[in-house]
Amino acid sequence: MKTLDSIPTGKIERAGKLVKTGVKIGGNYVKYYGKKLVNSQTAKDELDQDNAEDIYDGLKSLKGSALKVAQMLSMEKNLLPSAYVEKFSLSQFSVPPLSAPLVRKTFKKYLNKYPEDIFDSFDKDSINAASIGQVHKAKKGDKDLAVKIQYPGVADSISSDLAIVKPIAIRMFNLKGKDSEKYFKEVENKLVEETDYIRELAQSEEITQACAVIPNMEFPKYYKDLSSERILTMDWMKGKHLSEFTQIGFDQHLGNKLGQALWDFYMFQIHNLRKVHADPHPGNFLVSTNETLIAIDFGCIKEIPDEFYIPYFELAKEDNINNDVVFMEKLYELEILTKTDSNKELEFFKVLFKEMLTIFTSPFKEEEFDFGADEFWIKIAELSERYSKDEQIRKMNGNRGSKHFLYMNRTFFGLYNLLHDLKAKVKVNDFRKYMH
Repeated sequence: MKTLDSIPTGKIERAGKLVKTGVKIGGNYVKYYGKKLVNSQTAKDELDQDNAEDIYDGLKSLKGSALKVAQMLSMEKNLLPSAYVEKFSLSQFSVPPLSAPLVRKTFKKYLNKYPEDIFDSFDKDSINAASIGQVHKAKKGDKDLAVKIQYPGVADSISSDLAIVKPIAIRMFNLKGKDSEKYFKEVENKLVEETDYIRELAQSEEITQACAVIPNMEFPKYYKDLSSERILTMDWMKGKHLSEFTQIGFDQHLGNKLGQALWDFYMFQIHNLRKVHADPHPGNFLVSTNETLIAIDFGCIKEIPDEFYIPYFELAKEDNINNDVVFMEKLYELEILTKTDSNKELEFFKVLFKEMLTIFTSPFKEEEFDFGADEFWIKIAELSERYSKDEQIRKMNGNRGSKHFLYMNRTFFGLYNLLHDLKAKVKVNDFRKYMH
């Protein structure tokens, strides 16, 4: 794979890259209108494929937050055509790495030494490259280490990248007016946090120590003296990426065991720590040869304040969903409904969220839930299909809900998808026995 000797860091340079991508997409539409006359469905599939490739190619050379947004979109499997999901999910761990000279320069700047002065051995080629950093294998004494190096300029280009991506997101999610600003601010703040590796190290230690009580989970140890704000060193963990593991045939007993560990890990964080690993994509989990699940990235942690946590989980109770007065009260508390809504909007969104919450909270209403069963996923797919074509939604303000929904929904969506890939049957309340 070819390496990158530099990354566009200037606002104009980065915007220029996206303009080129826009020109390519325009060309794809010209081709599409010609082919559409012959076969409209094939033409649409080819358009999606071409657009996904061109957008991905444009974003991957920018790296950073623009690519992170693509990664977030790839998790919304039911909201995008499959060509986009396939292509964007590559951003989870396969983009061109930095060249060796650029890696050495980063070390000198942030640890004041070159890699060979710090480690007994250091692989100059990265093992994998993702949206804001890449990982190299190193050795010190008898320890195998993973060294994550952040791409130059990523932290400084977050707000300008989001300004470039914002118009696309506004169109895709039908956001209107000044209210949409709170969502972009939330994304920006999280991305800024993710570029601070000193913060990530502290978060990683706190969460992994607290979650050590969860059976069949493993975590790396982190090394403060070998880390800085742009370099993070931890144990090298051996295992198969969860996405690779689920592609091969696996024993269902093992799928259930790993799924239970994953579910307990997430529920324990949410209910006990009131913060959560909000990046549950397959690149962040490995399956070890000992049949344990390894969590390897704690850059994106979402804190869950009480004013959101309490009404959010009160709506997971069937009695509250079915009690009109309580249900409406919670929708206001969660900013799904607002005082300025018309009667038509109130009625429309009440019905929509009742249906959505009934489906999404169904795992919490059982003692045991089968994430491999198709019925749950068919309901989700039908709902998103129906509402994506609903003309009424297009005319209404799409800004619905507290800013905390962004990362909480992303967490649950990602978690449900991983459990589905494992075809896992989980005991829903088992995590409670590890709480204090």
